[in-house]
Amino acid sequence: MRRLVAATATAAAVALSAHLGLPATAQAADPADPAEPRAATVRLLTNGFGHGRGLSQYGAQARAKLGHTRQEILRFYYPGLATGTSTGSMKVLITADTSSDVVIVDRAGLSVRSLGTGKAYRLDSPVAAKRWKIVAASGGRSTVAWRAATGSWRTWRTLAGQAEFSAGGLPITLVTPTGTKAYRGALRSALPSSSATTRDTVNVVPLESYLRGVVPREVFASWRPAALQAQAVAARTYAAFERNDRSTRYFHVDDTTSSQVYGGYADEVDTTDAAIKATAGQVLTSGGRPAFTQFSASNGGWTAGGSQTYQVARQDNADKVFRGVEDSIAPAELERALPAIGTFVRLDTIRRDGHGEWGGRVTSIRVVGSKATSTLTGDQFRSFFGLNSTWFVVRA
Repeated sequence: MRRLVAATATAAAVALSAHLGLPATAQAADPADPAEPRAATVRLLTNGFGHGRGLSQYGAQARAKLGHTRQEILRFYYPGLATGTSTGSMKVLITADTSSDVVIVDRAGLSVRSLGTGKAYRLDSPVAAKRWKIVAASGGRSTVAWRAATGSWRTWRTLAGQAEFSAGGLPITLVTPTGTKAYRGALRSALPSSSATTRDTVNVVPLESYLRGVVPREVFASWRPAALQAQAVAARTYAAFERNDRSTRYFHVDDTTSSQVYGGYADEVDTTDAAIKATAGQVLTSGGRPAFTQFSASNGGWTAGGSQTYQVARQDNADKVFRGVEDSIAPAELERALPAIGTFVRLDTIRRDGHGEWGGRVTSIRVVGSKATSTLTGDQFRSFFGLNSTWFVVRA
């Protein structure tokens, strides 16, 4: 969902067999006739961008241009849902900080809190400190250290349990292996499980502040207010749903397309801030709980059905972008990802969802090779080979 990032051929080759549990040797039935020639390339046409369930971001913008309100946009893409409110905080895994410590830049108002005792300590001395960090210590404790502009790290104090930095709601600059980025809320040195030996960096941030770093990464901040407001409600609801679903985990969402793209403080924009403020706390509910409000860039003109009653397959006349986009897959990509098939020969579409052009989105597809065949779902095929969507047709 969201602005889809295509998987690379290398990622497909490494991940697909492991993800599907495919065997290293051929086992599928009906391999191709060995005399059948290898296809030079696989040419496709696609409609849409993303999975197509729920709100279409380009469709919402088109509807806003036609004068639709956010309520009308949301009713179309999430039919039958009620409205409610949600507050609280989100726990966001910062995937760029893969090191075993949490390192931040010193600033005024900085403090560190022990999760073991709940006690917070001001970090206003030593005055020479330019960096602070939390590292895991024995017995599940946390050591807080500081460093001047030059020189080595010096231990400041060891705290009970895990620990987190905060600055009274002001942004804190996190130092990662690839650079720096500022976040509101707290930056926590989080233990993934009681048996874990390493820690992850988790941003514990108020829900509304979290959205300020999400909405401008998911849609263009220059879009119409109604489209931005609809996105804000969908993103808030999605976050609240994930928080409920993962309430016992050490993080609720991550900062990538696996959840919602989140950039923190530096990504905040006035127009999306206004949309978040105009919809403050508003969520869509099903059975009194936040709904699973998936969304994607474009449905191509037909929304995709899903497992929820409010995920309905229907025509969307407003979304006219990403129609009939040409794409291709090199046979070598398919052979690397599915080595058991041997030499790639052709693709056979097995099932579609029966809605829209070409009979709708592909739900099952067979990859035929010289030694064996492998059958994938449409979502698996789209994800691992970087297609815009599962609504595609294989060209002769």
